[in-house]
Amino acid sequence: MNPNEDPLADEGLAFEVGRSDWKQTRFVEGPVPDLAPGQVLFRVDRFALTANNISYALSGDSLGYWRFFPCEAGWGRIPVMGFAEVIRSTHPEVAEGTRCFGFYPMARHLVIQPGIVSPAQIVDAAPHRAGLAPVYAQYLPTTGDAVYAERREDAILLMRGLFMTSFLADDFLADQDYRGARSVVISSASSKTSIALAFQVKQTGHARAIGLTSARNAEFVRALGFYDRVVLYDEIASLAQEPAVFVDMAGDGAVTAAVHRHFGDALQYDCAIGATHWSAARNSAGLPGPKPEFFFAPAQIVKRSKDWGPQRLSERLAAAWTKFCDASDAWLHVVRSDGRAALERVYQDTLAGRTDPADGHIVSL
Repeated sequence: MNPNEDPLADEGLAFEVGRSDWKQTRFVEGPVPDLAPGQVLFRVDRFALTANNISYALSGDSLGYWRFFPCEAGWGRIPVMGFAEVIRSTHPEVAEGTRCFGFYPMARHLVIQPGIVSPAQIVDAAPHRAGLAPVYAQYLPTTGDAVYAERREDAILLMRGLFMTSFLADDFLADQDYRGARSVVISSASSKTSIALAFQVKQTGHARAIGLTSARNAEFVRALGFYDRVVLYDEIASLAQEPAVFVDMAGDGAVTAAVHRHFGDALQYDCAIGATHWSAARNSAGLPGPKPEFFFAPAQIVKRSKDWGPQRLSERLAAAWTKFCDASDAWLHVVRSDGRAALERVYQDTLAGRTDPADGHIVSL
């Protein structure tokens, strides 16, 4: 931000999508929100937009993602990972100028109502957050965040949230010795969540990471070096019929059917996480093998916080993140964009699956 710029001079601006048709979008303008006592106004600096955010839209009703940032009926504000500064505060424990990483709308501003406040976190206790996963209500001041490094801000935006999902998914499976499987078969292998999971599986070393991808992305996925084997979607039948776990990041019914029919009873577990192929509905009715079970990362956070304690969980996450982040320097290409037209373009390209898997899009309004 320009030090001579008045942060309150901006008009309010938010990007919304049709809840029944995600291709339909609009920008909503309005005044900068006023604050009630005990509230905080963030000005959103920039945020990441990846295929993972499309999964939030897919789970908007079932997991409550549409409830995080309420708006007019029929429309929704898809959550994104971002950095923002506190530009006005009526809360005695939150200072103006505090910079936080967290869950924001694709907008210029966000008002929160802090409940818990500490050097490590500011937790939004607004009534509309009641009953939603607490992890998404945490805003982490950069000054108290063990993971934060200024030079890593873009990587943090692009991959920290999805890396946490992958770390926890691998931990969930490893805690069960991968159900006795020798291979972890990962669909949408070029997505950043899948890349992070493959990296974790390889670090653990107790099972092979097998990536399923399209011909367009195969060369990129192989060059990563994180997968023990990469096969195209139409080559699934070439895989050995040995005990395997399927981690479904694509949500594509045809891919799910091919995996289940090929492995049959050798498929030990179907872990559904993402929906990068959101337009091809996930459907496992009548298929051999286990019924897909949705993996909800916040539940694993609760479990490991009890098992290890919050501090130990944070330390393990930070150590694993550092290794993955360092490895990402070889392949991640950060693309920065500004303004309404840029956000609309990046969003539609992400929705249609047109983005290059090596690109990481950072957008600012």
